[in-house]
Amino acid sequence: VRTSSADRCRQRARWAAIALLPMVLLSYVFPATERVVSDASLAIATLISLGLLVHWQWQRRGGRIRLFWPLLSAVAVVGSIVAFMSGYARLVTAVTGLLALVLLPGNTLVQESDERWWAPLLNRPARLLISTFLGLCFLGTLLLLLPGATAGNGITTIDAAFTSVSAVCVTGLIVLDTPNVFTPAGQFILLLLIQLGGLGIMTITTVAMHVLGQRLSLRQERLLTEITDTSHLDLVSSLLTIIRFTFVVETVGAFILTGLFRTLGDSYWQAAWRGLFTSVSAFCNAGFALQSDNLIPYQNHPLVLHTVGVLIIFGGLAPAASLMLPRWLAGRTVPLAARIALTTTASLLLIGAFFFLVVEWSGVLAGLSLVDKVHNAWFQSVTLRTAGFNSVDIAGSSNPIFLVMLCLMFIGGSPGGTAGGIKTTTLGIVAMTFWASIIGRSEVIAQSRRISQVTINRAITIVASGSAILFLVVLMLETTQQVSARELLFEAVSALGTVGLSLGATAHLDGIGKIIIMLAMFIGRVGPITLFMLLSEEHAGSLPRYPDIRISIS
Repeated sequence: VRTSSADRCRQRARWAAIALLPMVLLSYVFPATERVVSDASLAIATLISLGLLVHWQWQRRGGRIRLFWPLLSAVAVVGSIVAFMSGYARLVTAVTGLLALVLLPGNTLVQESDERWWAPLLNRPARLLISTFLGLCFLGTLLLLLPGATAGNGITTIDAAFTSVSAVCVTGLIVLDTPNVFTPAGQFILLLLIQLGGLGIMTITTVAMHVLGQRLSLRQERLLTEITDTSHLDLVSSLLTIIRFTFVVETVGAFILTGLFRTLGDSYWQAAWRGLFTSVSAFCNAGFALQSDNLIPYQNHPLVLHTVGVLIIFGGLAPAASLMLPRWLAGRTVPLAARIALTTTASLLLIGAFFFLVVEWSGVLAGLSLVDKVHNAWFQSVTLRTAGFNSVDIAGSSNPIFLVMLCLMFIGGSPGGTAGGIKTTTLGIVAMTFWASIIGRSEVIAQSRRISQVTINRAITIVASGSAILFLVVLMLETTQQVSARELLFEAVSALGTVGLSLGATAHLDGIGKIIIMLAMFIGRVGPITLFMLLSEEHAGSLPRYPDIRISIS
């Protein structure tokens, strides 16, 4: 296939951007005495990459001339020079390379037979999800290792990787004290990773391309429609709805929390930053907080707890289900999927709050007034749905509520939201299947609709696979760590459900234990979605019809 001059310039710009990322990695190999040489090399490579971007834009033919790329590149050059002089060479180089790769359009003239080496990694939804989350975790690790991200002498690579994975997978498990170890720049990096991990980098990229006037290729549309479970016509509008809903809710939450923190004694800027960070962390169900003891200082301030709780609930529900909440509360008909998610969510919230209030009345809730006990029991029920905040010391909880917490964390939130777990709809379908079997029905019927056997099989498979993975994670932790089984079980469920609550075991894990928890958090974030898509892949041909057989199971 013949390529134009603009295509060749675009290819050179793309390869230059790709080369920036391994250069950042290699810069960590150089000793501190050669830091000047390393930064100079990164600066030169970054400026060359930006120059190739400008040259590609200059060579484009057809269509109206856009000033976006030249202006962006000029600003980036000036900003890069200032950043390099301030000691942020690695950060600028990594961000430049990633932004160039994201914003450069693909080559629509490439034939299927000429696919690049990375095509097998990106041409399947499951692989695309895994690769993007891995890339984001890797980038976050590099950014958190920058000198300006942490106070003191920096942090180890394993701690940076653990924190990055926890933020990207919106889990909230920590091995470092967030407000004391990370500088404002490091906290901003965490906030960015939480937002990208919660929304999904593909959602943000697609909307950015739409805003910039770039169109998706047919392959990109097919992948994204499979990932988001939407039609081709509704793809961009659905993603725009997600973005708008997210930023509206987070903005409103940030304003409310800023006002509340300001009235509780924070300075204006401290309250604003704490309010924004807490709002984004709550909506994304991340559980990161800018207080060393999380939200325990606000256990007597119900407005703070309920504001964070509402953000958690909205984040745990899909935007479509959240927007249907008023209709559902009014008793009007809503689609079956939203009804299952809303009904299951409400039931779990009420059950969790009731059990926590009754069981821990004289336990971790002791010392609080009657009203504060109710507020904190409700908040803990909400946050157990994969949010990771805590307003009481859950390490002192009793064994009965310990089992309830495990169940709530394992179930998690709803599909399409930022929460993890096996999802409320999965639990709802399994429960309806169980009831249909009890009353002797051969089919599962809801709202005069029959739930397909394929959907039932998927729900059962997700529950079974989640249980199997949990068993393996606990087994590996028990084999390698010198920590009590109770704490390891809680940490494993918290990681797989991307909850972030901890009984204190995370801080005592060695390197192997941290890696196991990192894998659990990653699997918990991409596992259920990936499994769903793997099960829904089309297979060529139809399976032969075999005769039925009866097998005794009781």
